[in-house]
Amino acid sequence: MNRFDYIRPASVAEAVAAAAGPGAAFLAAGTNLLDMMKVGAARPDRLIDITRLPGLDRIEALPDGGYRVGAMVRNADLARDPGFAAAFPAVAEALLSGASPQLRNMATVGGNLMQHTRCAYFGDTDAACNRRHPGSGCDAVGGENRTHAILGWSPSCIATHPSDFCVPLAALDAVVEIAGPEGTRELPLEAFHLLPGATPERETALAPGELVTALLLPPAATGFRAHTRYLKLRERTSFAFALVSAAAALQIRDGRIRAARLALGGVAAKPWRARAAEALLEGASPDRATFERAAEAALSEAAASGDNAFKIALAKRVAARALLRAAAGTPARMPALPGSVFATEPGEFAHD
Repeated sequence: MNRFDYIRPASVAEAVAAAAGPGAAFLAAGTNLLDMMKVGAARPDRLIDITRLPGLDRIEALPDGGYRVGAMVRNADLARDPGFAAAFPAVAEALLSGASPQLRNMATVGGNLMQHTRCAYFGDTDAACNRRHPGSGCDAVGGENRTHAILGWSPSCIATHPSDFCVPLAALDAVVEIAGPEGTRELPLEAFHLLPGATPERETALAPGELVTALLLPPAATGFRAHTRYLKLRERTSFAFALVSAAAALQIRDGRIRAARLALGGVAAKPWRARAAEALLEGASPDRATFERAAEAALSEAAASGDNAFKIALAKRVAARALLRAAAGTPARMPALPGSVFATEPGEFAHD
C-alpha cells in the first residue's frame, strides 16, 4: 500500500474542497477501496474520510411518496427498513442477496454505487488493464473471461459491474444526488455508470471532486411493488457476485401488462436497462411465451467476448424467470435465499 494523506472533513463542502486536484479518493466503509489499495490496484495520494459527515445516514420518506437515502446508509439497515422494503421490495431483495451479512452491515449506499469491477485482471497489478492504466491493453481479451461482459463491451475493456443493488435501481429510474465544486446536481442512475468505449478508466459520470450524497427513488417506482422481483444466479449460494442477475417489475391490470421494467446485472460495465424488452412487454399478456420473447429482445445485442457465450443463454433464462416471478406477485415475506434462483421457502423478513 502506498503512503497517503488522511483527511476527516466536518462538512460536505469541506470534503468537496479537500477532493480538489488529482489523486484524491473518498473513504466510506472501505469494503472495496481498501481491498484495492492493499493489492495496489488503487493508489490514492489523499484519502478523505466521509464517515462522520452529518446528514448522510438518513432514510427519508418524501411527501410525494418517493424516498431519499443518504450515501452513508448501511446496506443492511436499508434492506430492513420496513417502509423502504414495502415500497421497493426488489431493491431490498437485491441488497440482501449481495455479499455476506458482515459486509452488508458495513457497506454503504454510496460505496455500492462506486464499486470497482471485480475483474481479476483489474486487481492484478502484473496484468495489462486499460481501466487501471490507460493505454496498457486488456489481458482479459483473449484471457480467462468466462464471467466477463456480453453487452456494451469494447476491445479496450470487457469488465462487468459487480453490484446487485444497482440493478433494480436502474429498472426503477433511481436518481443520484451529487455535491461538487459547482454545487449540487441530480443524475439518473442509468447515466451514472459508463460503458468502457475507448476510455474504460472513466467508470462513472462524476466530475473531479464530486461526491455522491444521496440516492433518490421516484414515487412512480412504488407503482410496481405488487409485481417485482430480483433474481441472481451465482456460482455458489452465498457470498458470490452475480454471473447474471435480473430485476423485473410489472404493472398488470385486466390480464394485460400496463407497464414493465427490466434490468440485467453481471452482463456489462453498468446495470443494463432492457428497454426493447420493456416495449415488447407493454400491452402483452403476462405469460411464459411473452416473457421468453422479451428475454430474447433484451439480449438481442449480446456478443461473446471469448469463453462467455454461455452467459447469453443464461441471461435469457434468468430474465424470463424473473419476469415470471414478478408476474406471480411479490411475496409477502422475503424468500429464505433472497435474490436466488434456488429460493423456494418463505423467510423471516416481511416486505410489509
